[in-house]
Amino acid sequence: MDRVTHSISWKNGYRRFWSLTVGFIIYLLIGTAPASAQAILEGERFHPAPGTQGMVSTSHTLATEVALKVLEDGGNAIDAAVTAGFALAVTQPRSGNIGGGGFLLYSPGDGKAPEAIDYRETAPAAATETMFQDSDGNAVSERSRFSHLAAGVPGTVAGLALALERHGTISLPQALAPAIRLAKDGFVVPHRFTEGLTQAKDRLQRWPASRATFYKKDGSAPQPGEVFRQPELATTLQRISDQGVKGFYEGETARLIVEEMKRGEGLITLEDLKNYQPAIRQPVKGTYRGHEIFSMSPPSSGGIHIVQILNILEAYPIRDWGHNSAKTIHHMAEAMKLAYADRSKYLGDTDFVEVPLAGLTSKGYAEALRKGINADKARPATEIAPGQPTPWESPETTHFSVVDRWGNAVSNTYTINFSYGSGITVAGAGFLLNNEMDDFSAKPGVPNAYGLIGGDANKVEPGKRMLSSMSPTIVRKDGKNFLVTGSPGGSRIITTTLQVLMNVIDHNMNIQTAVSVPRIHHQWLPDAIRVEQGISPDTLELLEAKGHTIETKSAMGAIQSILIDADGTLYGGADPRRSTSSAKGL
Repeated sequence: MDRVTHSISWKNGYRRFWSLTVGFIIYLLIGTAPASAQAILEGERFHPAPGTQGMVSTSHTLATEVALKVLEDGGNAIDAAVTAGFALAVTQPRSGNIGGGGFLLYSPGDGKAPEAIDYRETAPAAATETMFQDSDGNAVSERSRFSHLAAGVPGTVAGLALALERHGTISLPQALAPAIRLAKDGFVVPHRFTEGLTQAKDRLQRWPASRATFYKKDGSAPQPGEVFRQPELATTLQRISDQGVKGFYEGETARLIVEEMKRGEGLITLEDLKNYQPAIRQPVKGTYRGHEIFSMSPPSSGGIHIVQILNILEAYPIRDWGHNSAKTIHHMAEAMKLAYADRSKYLGDTDFVEVPLAGLTSKGYAEALRKGINADKARPATEIAPGQPTPWESPETTHFSVVDRWGNAVSNTYTINFSYGSGITVAGAGFLLNNEMDDFSAKPGVPNAYGLIGGDANKVEPGKRMLSSMSPTIVRKDGKNFLVTGSPGGSRIITTTLQVLMNVIDHNMNIQTAVSVPRIHHQWLPDAIRVEQGISPDTLELLEAKGHTIETKSAMGAIQSILIDADGTLYGGADPRRSTSSAKGL
């Protein structure tokens, strides 16, 4: 994960500030001395991008710029978000995509109810519960991650088109135009692009189309400063522009996808593609310290468990305990364990299974769970099992956030799962296939690539959407949109998003500081708190004394956020963990 901070600056003064202090910012992020963490909080070292007429925060500068141009020309947040989504499919193929799927959360600025668009991938009609097991019943990870069988039916094109149809003001060809231009004419390669392709070389070059699409004839990756063009992807995007969603799910592109499936004994058929439909969902809703929390509903587990964890923590004086203090981290980790244990049993696609959503997100259930938390001692994961929410029932992924001049807000997270997905490029079409089928339970009780345990609720079934952790989230305060956020990061998406909410609401940080400071993560199993560098060694010793196992690992997530102040001023926070991230306002 990149640690060099790069962000579009919004005034000449900011440009100079960042150029002079980037080294110091890195020191704050990765230093381990207690003074470093304290300096982050005291000095307001991280300055958010200001704006009054619109704000875009994405994981790539070029996507931010084309989306902002849409806002400048009078488009709304949905127009800009769809434009950014297609642009990221060109500039960030490792995570931006048309070969994957995701979730979009839309919250109107006039106070009307938010809406969620579920464009998660689906299992092909020929999928079976045991397709990722060998003859002895053992899960075969290679099959669910790096083969043609790993691909679910893509949803991104249909989902973005539906959002534009329901709430946009520009046409689909207008939204696609910048992406087509970037694919056809090319863009200047940043360091992260080269680094990613170099690291993934062995996996990608197994497949002739991936090698031809992303590497030079000598096998090397495009170098920083060179122009990278994707003519086949440009043609694919042009077909969508000319024919609408049928230009992807039927006709030539569909034929190319199915031909790719046949080459690798995959399952996706012309009928699977033609039958794909995104779904309109009601967002999960909760409250936290006077704020309304709206987040993604199943098949995402994100919204439910963000609300569940916040419900557990709401009774504690988090602000008084302080940001990343041992007491705060201990209680956060204990709450996270309980939520992830429940995730392993109850979460799945609600079109196929009953999910006790009301129980999992109820204050009463949180109170019952809270009673099991010991303030002075970590509870071993072996002593935690999924709870009983039923009594409380009533009868490399990418994220971007956009707010327009009318206060409309969009939070969108989409993915092809792993960095570069399955690694398989559709020959002749120029885009990578997802490996989202690994997000199903290959076998109940066997962890997936992110260590997440799944059960029968998330078993493979034809047409079913696999469980996700993606958590596009919008917070309202006094009935108005207040905070727009979300992140990539696999199983760590939930806790990354949670901590930005807490950093703003509990610790009163500005949005750039809230996304920049060190983060922690616990997911029940494995039984350890994962921490980023930058948390005080004294704090970590106190946590170990409580019985926690601490693992210091690489940076988590790349959260792109926007905060709307009471006076309507917009502030963008681009995560410095991804070097190409940028936030820019009008």
